[in-house]
Amino acid sequence: MPTLEIDSLTKSYGTVHALRGTSFDVRDGEIFGFVGSNGAGKTTTMRIVLGVLAADGGEVRWDGRPVDLAARRRIGYMPEERGLYPRMPVGAQLTYLARLHGLSAREADDAMERWTETLGVEGRRGDEVQKLSLGNQQRVQLAAALTHDPDLLVLDEPFSGLDPVAVDVMSGVLRDRAAAGVPVVFSSHQLDLVERLCDRVGIIKDGTMVEVGTIDELRRTETQRWVVDGPPGATWIGAVPDARAVSLEGSRTVVELTGAAGGTDVGREQAVLRAALAAGPVREFSLVRPSLTELYRDVVSSPADETSAATTVEVPA
Repeated sequence: MPTLEIDSLTKSYGTVHALRGTSFDVRDGEIFGFVGSNGAGKTTTMRIVLGVLAADGGEVRWDGRPVDLAARRRIGYMPEERGLYPRMPVGAQLTYLARLHGLSAREADDAMERWTETLGVEGRRGDEVQKLSLGNQQRVQLAAALTHDPDLLVLDEPFSGLDPVAVDVMSGVLRDRAAAGVPVVFSSHQLDLVERLCDRVGIIKDGTMVEVGTIDELRRTETQRWVVDGPPGATWIGAVPDARAVSLEGSRTVVELTGAAGGTDVGREQAVLRAALAAGPVREFSLVRPSLTELYRDVVSSPADETSAATTVEVPA
């Protein structure tokens, strides 16, 4: 499967800059999590990929070529807002949408049956969409994005309103599609889910991609912290250069090592362990790394300049 490339997209609404040179890619067989605050530029980016909005600058490429109408027909898109006909029965609607993508009547029926069964709404095929729960409407919305067996999935808040069972079902579908080589990009505010599910993550703030990488890459910090569950007190830490206790709860001590250039420093971590063992038995020794939620909070809470804050208005996310 080809790669989706988002290259230096810009988009403004009057004096408000929704996208400021946004760039990232989504590779074949990859699940890419696209996260950011409301209004950061996620939905605007996705709408430009789909051709719903035109960018002021930059380019979207698929397989190295600018995305055109033919390429967009091979994209499965799930908008954040419901994009279904509320009074139309589920089965008839999915069949109709599949036919619009060029499937024959038989192929459309087969696709409808396959995806309603996979997503657990086969018993609601005859029901109007408006009579379904929000979670089941979300399942039908995903089925609509999948009926034509797309080469790329672009999903805007696909997990919104889902219960834990439905989240597991949808996660399984996305993993299966990625395993088949389909690039998947989705936005979400459920950062614990993004952390579990995604191969790479991009964090967007004020229309600019500020972090892109694997979870492990994003979690690397210049300072290392280690949890030591063992000898009481923290006097033993004095034997380790550039180490200090940042918290102490009973026998659990969090030790910070300053000056490490990311990743792990085997010599220094072993010095911590040796010092702890010299003071008594050690039951736990593990590296502490920030969660995606902590990283996200640090990124989005950094101060914005006063000028941009003063001109903020509501624009599509």
